[in-house]
Amino acid sequence: MNLLIIIPAFLVAIGILVTVHEFGHFWVARKLGVKVLRFSVGFGKPLWRRVSNDADQIEYVVAALPFGGYVKMLDERECEEGCEIPEKDLPRAFNRQALWKRAAIVVAGPVANFLLAILIYAMVNMIGQDAMRPYVDVVKDSPMATAGFQPGEEVTAINGIATASWEDMRMLLIDEYLKSPQLLFSVKTTDGSALQRQLDLSKVAMFDEEAGALDKLGLNPWLPPYDVVVDAVLPDTPAAQAGLQAQDKILQIDDLKPTGRRAFIEHVQQHADQPVVLTVERNGNSQTLTVTPRINPASGVETATIGAQLASPPASLREQVYFTQSYGVVESLWRGMQKTWQMSVVTLKLMGRMLTGDVSLKNISGPVTIAQYAGVTASIGFTVYLGFLAIVSVSLGVLNLLPIPMLDGGHLFYYLIEWIKGSPVSAETEAVGFRVGMAIIGGLMVLALYNDVTRLLN
Repeated sequence: MNLLIIIPAFLVAIGILVTVHEFGHFWVARKLGVKVLRFSVGFGKPLWRRVSNDADQIEYVVAALPFGGYVKMLDERECEEGCEIPEKDLPRAFNRQALWKRAAIVVAGPVANFLLAILIYAMVNMIGQDAMRPYVDVVKDSPMATAGFQPGEEVTAINGIATASWEDMRMLLIDEYLKSPQLLFSVKTTDGSALQRQLDLSKVAMFDEEAGALDKLGLNPWLPPYDVVVDAVLPDTPAAQAGLQAQDKILQIDDLKPTGRRAFIEHVQQHADQPVVLTVERNGNSQTLTVTPRINPASGVETATIGAQLASPPASLREQVYFTQSYGVVESLWRGMQKTWQMSVVTLKLMGRMLTGDVSLKNISGPVTIAQYAGVTASIGFTVYLGFLAIVSVSLGVLNLLPIPMLDGGHLFYYLIEWIKGSPVSAETEAVGFRVGMAIIGGLMVLALYNDVTRLLN
């Protein structure tokens, strides 16, 4: 991935998400009469600075380190020794505000992130985006195959909730699985019949590894049958040694006549270090080649390959499988709210299951992985990049609401204690909480960066 795409896409994403979050705090503070001293996007040395012309003379800053931001409000507790706050400004100090006002200012940041996600999802729904119909392909001897699913069946609902696209089905499957491992699928068979299939996932740990939750079910998107054509052959690989060439059409591999790339790849992966016989069509003539799939440890891939790149499915299949998913203004907004709520709940449940060990800590991502996804989605298209922004915005909102000191949720937890006992927590308690919060956040950052580096090395 080109750094000329990754870096700008990442900086734009972080800039938007941080600005929106901090603007939530800023806007509510101003509306409730609290004096704001500084609005900063980023930390460290200011790269750009401007002071407002009004009486408050608010300092607006864009700083060098883009990983966050802050809104500095007038607060007597932060007044250093020797400083004096004018008497007329004391009623506007944050620490002198009623409990509900302070809570409203703190919660406004995460709420702004959720509102941004709603608007983005609504915008994507109104613009329209390419979507795959929820046709399923199943892997042999997988939970999906055991449940009776057949290639080409269309999932119309899960537990009675309709699915319009592959993405809708994927998210709904995860959401319903986190509620109960017993799932009831409504499907339409290839002959148009309506059936229901019961999928029992009670013995499937979908998230105990970094990725591949749907792979564990044996669930893949289905495409109609098409010719398997070799696009390129890598040098010094089993395919090259066997004489396979670009533009060869794979007619048969052993006794299997592949109807698409996935069937061919799965057969290869199941025959590591075992010779397989390829029947190919080249220049109108049929030829037979013998090739032995190998596992290449240097590639970081633990499955067998032959070193041949296969051509993408023909564009003519798009009309059958792909469609433009779009809605009107009202329905788009409603769907935006539903999707934001669904993503928030799923994110929170997955975080909870990390504490119990049911979800691998390898799923935690840091700035490097986020930057990579920013670049990938930006290179695919505008609506895909918007969807990435919405997902990260939801995650940022949920994360900041966790009851961890230093985060917005930690402040809200202090306010809850204050409301219960009738007085603020002591300065000593806040100091201890700050150190605990620093340790937790620091540990999470180290873990996230470790995961990032591990992904890069692999």
